Amino acid sequence: MSSIPPAGERIPVTILTGFLGSGKTTLLNRILREQHGRRIAVIENEYGEAGIDNEILLQERDEQIVVMNNGCICCSVRGDLARLLGELEGRRREGALDFERVVIETTGLADPAPVAQTFFMHMDVARAYVLDAIITLVDARHAPAQLDRGSEAQEQIAFADRLLISKTDLVDAAQVEALSQRLVGLNPRAPQLRVHFGAVPVEEVLDIGGFAIDSALEIDPGFLEGRAVRHDQAVGSFVFRDSRPFDPQRLDLFMRLLSQQYGADLLRYKGVLNVYGRDSRVVFQGVHMVMGAQEGKPWGEGEPRTSTMVFIGRRLPQRVFEEGLRHCLVEGGGGRADTPPP
Repeated sequence: MSSIPPAGERIPVTILTGFLGSGKTTLLNRILREQHGRRIAVIENEYGEAGIDNEILLQERDEQIVVMNNGCICCSVRGDLARLLGELEGRRREGALDFERVVIETTGLADPAPVAQTFFMHMDVARAYVLDAIITLVDARHAPAQLDRGSEAQEQIAFADRLLISKTDLVDAAQVEALSQRLVGLNPRAPQLRVHFGAVPVEEVLDIGGFAIDSALEIDPGFLEGRAVRHDQAVGSFVFRDSRPFDPQRLDLFMRLLSQQYGADLLRYKGVLNVYGRDSRVVFQGVHMVMGAQEGKPWGEGEPRTSTMVFIGRRLPQRVFEEGLRHCLVEGGGGRADTPPP
Protein backbone atom coordinates (compact mmCIF):
# COMPACT_ATOMS: atom_id res chain seq x y z
CA MET A 1 0.00 0.00 0.00
CA SER A 2 3.05 2.29 -0.02
CA SER A 3 2.17 3.54 -3.48
CA ILE A 4 -1.11 4.99 -2.20
CA PRO A 5 -0.89 8.68 -1.26
CA PRO A 6 -1.98 9.87 2.20
CA ALA A 7 -5.72 10.34 2.70
CA GLY A 8 -5.41 14.13 2.61
CA GLU A 9 -4.06 14.02 -0.95
CA ARG A 10 -6.94 11.94 -2.32
CA ILE A 11 -10.54 12.77 -3.27
CA PRO A 12 -12.95 12.01 -0.38
CA VAL A 13 -16.01 9.93 -1.21
CA THR A 14 -19.28 9.66 0.71
CA ILE A 15 -21.60 6.71 0.12
CA LEU A 16 -25.22 7.69 0.70
CA THR A 17 -27.45 4.69 1.25
CA GLY A 18 -30.78 3.77 2.79
CA PHE A 19 -33.84 1.76 1.95
CA LEU A 20 -36.35 2.79 -0.70
CA GLY A 21 -38.08 6.07 0.11
CA SER A 22 -35.89 6.96 3.09
CA GLY A 23 -35.01 10.43 1.75
CA LYS A 24 -31.61 9.98 0.10
CA THR A 25 -32.34 12.21 -2.91
CA THR A 26 -33.92 14.87 -0.69
CA LEU A 27 -30.76 14.97 1.43
CA LEU A 28 -28.53 15.04 -1.64
CA ASN A 29 -30.48 17.97 -3.06
CA ARG A 30 -30.01 19.83 0.23
CA ILE A 31 -26.27 19.23 0.07
CA LEU A 32 -26.09 20.50 -3.52
CA ARG A 33 -28.12 23.62 -2.75
CA GLU A 34 -26.25 24.73 0.37
CA GLN A 35 -23.70 27.53 0.04
CA HIS A 36 -20.92 25.54 1.67
CA GLY A 37 -18.26 26.17 -0.98
CA ARG A 38 -17.63 22.48 -1.63
CA ARG A 39 -17.47 21.33 -5.25
CA ILE A 40 -19.20 17.95 -5.47
CA ALA A 41 -19.52 15.35 -8.20
CA VAL A 42 -22.44 12.94 -7.83
CA ILE A 43 -22.74 9.33 -8.97
CA GLU A 44 -26.42 8.43 -9.02
CA ASN A 45 -27.24 4.72 -9.16
CA GLU A 46 -30.77 3.80 -10.21
CA TYR A 47 -32.02 0.29 -10.76
CA GLY A 48 -33.50 -0.07 -14.22
CA GLU A 49 -33.39 1.89 -17.43
CA ALA A 50 -35.92 4.59 -16.54
CA GLY A 51 -33.98 6.49 -13.92
CA ILE A 52 -35.78 9.56 -12.58
CA ASP A 53 -33.73 10.72 -9.59
CA ASN A 54 -31.43 12.65 -11.92
CA GLU A 55 -34.48 14.68 -13.00
CA ILE A 56 -35.09 15.56 -9.35
CA LEU A 57 -31.54 16.75 -8.69
CA LEU A 58 -30.45 20.27 -9.51
CA GLN A 59 -30.33 20.63 -13.25
CA GLU A 60 -27.66 23.31 -13.24
CA ARG A 61 -25.26 20.68 -11.93
CA ASP A 62 -25.91 18.19 -14.75
CA GLU A 63 -22.30 18.10 -15.86
CA GLN A 64 -21.30 16.97 -12.37
CA ILE A 65 -24.01 14.28 -12.07
CA VAL A 66 -23.43 10.83 -13.56
CA VAL A 67 -26.24 8.26 -13.62
CA MET A 68 -25.62 4.51 -13.52
CA ASN A 69 -28.89 2.76 -14.37
CA ASN A 70 -27.64 -0.51 -15.83
CA GLY A 71 -28.07 -2.42 -12.59
CA CYS A 72 -27.54 -2.24 -8.84
CA ILE A 73 -24.18 -0.68 -8.06
CA CYS A 74 -23.37 -3.45 -5.58
CA CYS A 75 -23.80 -6.24 -8.10
CA SER A 76 -22.34 -6.80 -11.56
CA VAL A 77 -21.72 -3.12 -12.20
CA ARG A 78 -19.11 -2.68 -9.46
CA GLY A 79 -16.45 -2.81 -12.17
CA ASP A 80 -18.36 -0.05 -13.93
CA LEU A 81 -18.15 2.02 -10.75
CA ALA A 82 -14.36 1.64 -10.67
CA ARG A 83 -14.16 2.59 -14.34
CA LEU A 84 -16.45 5.59 -13.84
CA LEU A 85 -14.46 6.84 -10.86
CA GLY A 86 -11.33 6.59 -13.00
CA GLU A 87 -12.95 8.58 -15.79
CA LEU A 88 -14.10 11.29 -13.38
CA GLU A 89 -10.64 11.62 -11.89
CA GLY A 90 -9.13 11.80 -15.39
CA ARG A 91 -11.50 14.58 -16.46
CA ARG A 92 -10.73 16.44 -13.25
CA ARG A 93 -7.00 16.14 -13.88
CA GLU A 94 -7.47 17.46 -17.42
CA GLY A 95 -9.50 20.43 -16.19
CA ALA A 96 -12.75 19.30 -17.86
CA LEU A 97 -14.47 18.86 -14.48
CA ASP A 98 -14.00 20.87 -11.29
CA PHE A 99 -14.81 18.93 -8.15
CA GLU A 100 -13.09 18.16 -4.87
CA ARG A 101 -15.25 15.33 -3.53
CA VAL A 102 -17.72 12.68 -4.69
CA VAL A 103 -21.08 11.57 -3.31
CA ILE A 104 -22.41 8.18 -4.42
CA GLU A 105 -26.14 7.63 -3.96
CA THR A 106 -26.94 3.93 -4.12
CA THR A 107 -30.23 2.28 -4.96
CA GLY A 108 -32.55 1.50 -2.08
CA LEU A 109 -31.77 -2.20 -2.51
CA ALA A 110 -27.98 -1.91 -2.50
CA ASP A 111 -25.64 -3.70 -0.12
CA PRO A 112 -23.01 -1.05 0.76
CA ALA A 113 -20.20 -3.58 1.31
CA PRO A 114 -19.16 -4.21 -2.31
CA VAL A 115 -19.33 -0.47 -2.99
CA ALA A 116 -16.98 0.19 -0.06
CA GLN A 117 -14.65 -2.62 -1.12
CA THR A 118 -14.19 -0.94 -4.51
CA PHE A 119 -12.00 1.65 -2.78
CA PHE A 120 -9.62 -1.01 -1.46
CA MET A 121 -9.67 -3.74 -4.12
CA HIS A 122 -9.07 -1.53 -7.18
CA MET A 123 -5.62 0.03 -6.86
CA ASP A 124 -6.27 2.85 -9.35
CA VAL A 125 -9.33 3.84 -7.35
CA ALA A 126 -7.46 3.56 -4.04
CA ARG A 127 -4.69 5.86 -5.31
CA ALA A 128 -7.12 8.59 -6.35
CA TYR A 129 -9.93 8.33 -3.77
CA VAL A 130 -10.41 7.81 -0.04
CA LEU A 131 -13.70 6.52 1.38
CA ASP A 132 -14.73 9.09 3.98
CA ALA A 133 -17.97 7.56 5.30
CA ILE A 134 -21.11 5.57 4.68
CA ILE A 135 -24.23 7.57 5.57
CA THR A 136 -27.49 5.65 5.94
CA LEU A 137 -30.96 7.22 5.87
CA VAL A 138 -33.57 5.45 8.00
CA ASP A 139 -37.30 6.05 7.45
CA ALA A 140 -38.84 6.28 10.94
CA ARG A 141 -42.28 5.30 9.69
CA HIS A 142 -41.39 2.30 7.56
CA ALA A 143 -38.05 1.10 8.99
CA PRO A 144 -39.48 -1.31 11.60
CA ALA A 145 -41.33 -3.29 8.93
CA GLN A 146 -38.39 -3.08 6.53
CA LEU A 147 -36.05 -4.42 9.21
CA ASP A 148 -38.45 -7.28 9.94
CA ARG A 149 -38.74 -8.18 6.26
CA GLY A 150 -35.36 -7.95 4.59
CA SER A 151 -31.64 -8.17 5.16
CA GLU A 152 -30.87 -5.23 2.83
CA ALA A 153 -32.21 -2.66 5.30
CA GLN A 154 -30.39 -4.37 8.18
CA GLU A 155 -27.09 -4.40 6.32
CA GLN A 156 -27.37 -0.77 5.24
CA ILE A 157 -27.72 0.16 8.90
CA ALA A 158 -24.96 -2.20 10.02
CA PHE A 159 -22.47 -0.66 7.58
CA ALA A 160 -23.26 2.95 8.47
CA ASP A 161 -20.73 5.34 9.95
CA ARG A 162 -23.63 7.71 10.66
CA LEU A 163 -27.40 7.09 10.80
CA LEU A 164 -29.86 9.82 9.80
CA ILE A 165 -33.42 9.11 10.96
CA SER A 166 -35.96 10.76 8.64
CA LYS A 167 -39.75 11.24 8.74
CA THR A 168 -39.87 11.37 12.53
CA ASP A 169 -42.84 13.75 12.22
CA LEU A 170 -44.95 10.86 10.90
CA VAL A 171 -44.69 8.77 14.08
CA ASP A 172 -44.93 9.49 17.79
CA ALA A 173 -41.96 10.01 20.11
CA ALA A 174 -42.21 6.52 21.64
CA GLN A 175 -41.94 4.90 18.20
CA VAL A 176 -38.90 7.01 17.33
CA GLU A 177 -37.23 6.06 20.60
CA ALA A 178 -37.98 2.36 20.07
CA LEU A 179 -36.49 2.55 16.57
CA SER A 180 -33.43 4.36 17.89
CA GLN A 181 -32.81 1.60 20.44
CA ARG A 182 -33.25 -1.03 17.75
CA LEU A 183 -30.66 0.75 15.61
CA VAL A 184 -28.23 0.68 18.54
CA GLY A 185 -28.63 -3.08 18.57
CA LEU A 186 -27.78 -3.28 14.89
CA ASN A 187 -24.96 -0.74 14.96
CA PRO A 188 -23.83 0.55 18.36
CA ARG A 189 -20.90 2.58 16.97
CA ALA A 190 -22.80 4.85 14.53
CA PRO A 191 -24.01 8.22 15.87
CA GLN A 192 -27.68 8.91 15.17
CA LEU A 193 -29.18 12.20 13.96
CA ARG A 194 -32.81 13.02 13.30
CA VAL A 195 -33.40 14.97 10.09
CA HIS A 196 -36.42 16.72 8.61
CA PHE A 197 -36.61 16.89 4.82
CA GLY A 198 -32.86 16.45 4.53
CA ALA A 199 -32.07 19.41 6.77
CA VAL A 200 -28.76 18.45 8.36
CA PRO A 201 -25.53 20.46 8.66
CA VAL A 202 -23.20 19.48 5.84
CA GLU A 203 -20.45 18.96 8.44
CA GLU A 204 -22.46 15.98 9.74
CA VAL A 205 -22.36 14.30 6.33
CA LEU A 206 -19.11 15.28 4.60
CA ASP A 207 -15.54 15.06 5.92
CA ILE A 208 -16.45 13.12 9.05
CA GLY A 209 -13.59 10.59 8.73
CA GLY A 210 -15.88 7.71 9.58
CA PHE A 211 -14.26 5.08 7.39
CA ALA A 212 -10.75 5.55 5.97
CA ILE A 213 -9.25 2.17 6.91
CA ASP A 214 -5.82 3.18 5.67
CA SER A 215 -5.42 6.56 7.36
CA ALA A 216 -4.48 7.50 10.93
CA LEU A 217 -7.94 8.11 12.35
CA GLU A 218 -8.53 10.21 15.42
CA ILE A 219 -11.51 8.18 16.57
CA ASP A 220 -13.76 9.39 19.34
CA PRO A 221 -13.99 6.37 21.67
CA GLY A 222 -17.60 7.35 22.29
CA PHE A 223 -18.41 6.15 18.78
CA LEU A 224 -17.70 2.65 19.99
CA GLU A 225 -19.88 2.80 23.06
CA GLY A 226 -23.26 1.19 23.31
CA ARG A 227 -24.73 -2.02 24.57
CA ALA A 228 -25.84 -4.70 22.18
CA VAL A 229 -29.60 -5.07 22.01
CA ARG A 230 -30.89 -8.48 21.05
CA HIS A 231 -33.48 -8.77 18.29
CA ASP A 232 -34.89 -11.78 16.53
CA GLN A 233 -33.27 -10.94 13.21
CA ALA A 234 -30.24 -11.90 11.17
CA VAL A 235 -28.04 -8.89 11.88
CA GLY A 236 -26.73 -8.21 15.37
CA SER A 237 -23.74 -6.76 17.17
CA PHE A 238 -21.58 -7.18 20.25
CA VAL A 239 -18.75 -5.32 21.94
CA PHE A 240 -15.49 -6.82 23.25
CA ARG A 241 -13.48 -4.93 25.89
CA ASP A 242 -10.33 -5.80 27.81
CA SER A 243 -7.57 -3.80 29.51
CA ARG A 244 -4.82 -6.35 28.81
CA PRO A 245 -2.70 -5.63 25.72
CA PHE A 246 -3.03 -7.68 22.55
CA ASP A 247 -0.15 -9.69 21.17
CA PRO A 248 0.01 -8.27 17.62
CA GLN A 249 1.05 -11.52 15.91
CA ARG A 250 -1.59 -13.64 17.60
CA LEU A 251 -4.27 -11.03 16.95
CA ASP A 252 -3.33 -10.71 13.28
CA LEU A 253 -3.49 -14.48 12.80
CA PHE A 254 -6.79 -14.82 14.65
CA MET A 255 -8.43 -11.99 12.71
CA ARG A 256 -7.32 -13.54 9.43
CA LEU A 257 -8.82 -16.86 10.49
CA LEU A 258 -12.05 -15.12 11.48
CA SER A 259 -12.26 -13.31 8.15
CA GLN A 260 -11.74 -16.58 6.26
CA GLN A 261 -14.35 -18.43 8.30
CA TYR A 262 -16.97 -15.71 8.78
CA GLY A 263 -16.02 -13.07 6.21
CA ALA A 264 -19.30 -13.28 4.30
CA ASP A 265 -21.25 -12.53 7.48
CA LEU A 266 -18.81 -10.02 9.04
CA LEU A 267 -20.47 -6.81 7.89
CA ARG A 268 -18.42 -4.25 9.78
CA TYR A 269 -15.89 -4.41 12.59
CA LYS A 270 -14.00 -1.59 14.19
CA GLY A 271 -11.86 -1.01 17.25
CA VAL A 272 -9.40 1.05 19.23
CA LEU A 273 -6.77 -1.38 20.49
CA ASN A 274 -4.19 -1.57 23.26
CA VAL A 275 -1.35 -3.44 21.54
CA TYR A 276 1.70 -4.76 23.40
CA GLY A 277 4.80 -2.64 22.80
CA ARG A 278 2.87 0.38 21.48
CA ASP A 279 2.48 3.67 23.33
CA SER A 280 -0.24 4.75 20.90
CA ARG A 281 -3.66 3.36 20.18
CA VAL A 282 -4.03 1.12 17.15
CA VAL A 283 -7.13 1.90 15.11
CA PHE A 284 -8.54 -1.16 13.40
CA GLN A 285 -11.53 -1.75 11.14
CA GLY A 286 -12.76 -3.83 8.26
CA VAL A 287 -15.53 -4.94 5.92
CA HIS A 288 -16.00 -8.65 5.30
CA MET A 289 -12.46 -9.89 4.49
CA VAL A 290 -10.96 -6.44 3.84
CA MET A 291 -9.32 -5.10 6.99
CA GLY A 292 -6.63 -2.66 8.00
CA ALA A 293 -4.98 -1.03 11.01
CA GLN A 294 -3.15 2.22 11.64
CA GLU A 295 -1.56 4.03 14.57
CA GLY A 296 -3.88 6.40 16.42
CA LYS A 297 -3.21 9.02 19.07
CA PRO A 298 -0.89 8.26 22.02
CA TRP A 299 -2.20 6.98 25.31
CA GLY A 300 -2.18 9.67 27.98
CA GLU A 301 -0.08 9.39 31.12
CA GLY A 302 -2.04 7.24 33.57
CA GLU A 303 -4.88 6.77 31.10
CA PRO A 304 -6.55 3.33 31.22
CA ARG A 305 -5.47 1.36 28.16
CA THR A 306 -8.63 -0.48 27.27
CA SER A 307 -9.26 -2.17 23.93
CA THR A 308 -12.77 -1.79 22.56
CA MET A 309 -13.92 -3.72 19.49
CA VAL A 310 -17.35 -3.72 17.87
CA PHE A 311 -18.47 -6.57 15.60
CA ILE A 312 -21.57 -6.27 13.41
CA GLY A 313 -22.76 -9.18 11.33
CA ARG A 314 -25.21 -11.96 10.59
CA ARG A 315 -25.53 -14.56 13.34
CA LEU A 316 -21.93 -14.26 14.45
CA PRO A 317 -20.87 -16.75 17.17
CA GLN A 318 -20.07 -14.23 19.89
CA ARG A 319 -18.48 -16.77 22.25
CA VAL A 320 -16.08 -18.03 19.56
CA PHE A 321 -14.97 -14.46 18.86
CA GLU A 322 -14.55 -13.55 22.53
CA GLU A 323 -12.66 -16.71 23.51
CA GLY A 324 -10.34 -16.34 20.53
CA LEU A 325 -9.66 -12.69 21.29
CA ARG A 326 -8.84 -13.53 24.92
CA HIS A 327 -6.21 -16.01 23.69
CA CYS A 328 -4.59 -13.09 21.81
CA LEU A 329 -4.05 -11.09 25.02
CA VAL A 330 -0.74 -10.80 26.85
CA GLU A 331 -1.22 -11.92 30.44
CA GLY A 332 0.33 -9.51 32.91
CA GLY A 333 1.59 -7.19 30.17
CA GLY A 334 1.24 -3.47 30.74
CA GLY A 335 1.54 -2.75 27.07
CA ARG A 336 4.18 -0.01 27.36
CA ALA A 337 7.01 -0.05 24.89
CA ASP A 338 9.56 -0.37 27.70
CA THR A 339 7.73 -3.22 29.44
CA PRO A 340 9.60 -6.53 29.19
CA PRO A 341 7.61 -9.45 27.79
CA PRO A 342 5.88 -11.54 30.46
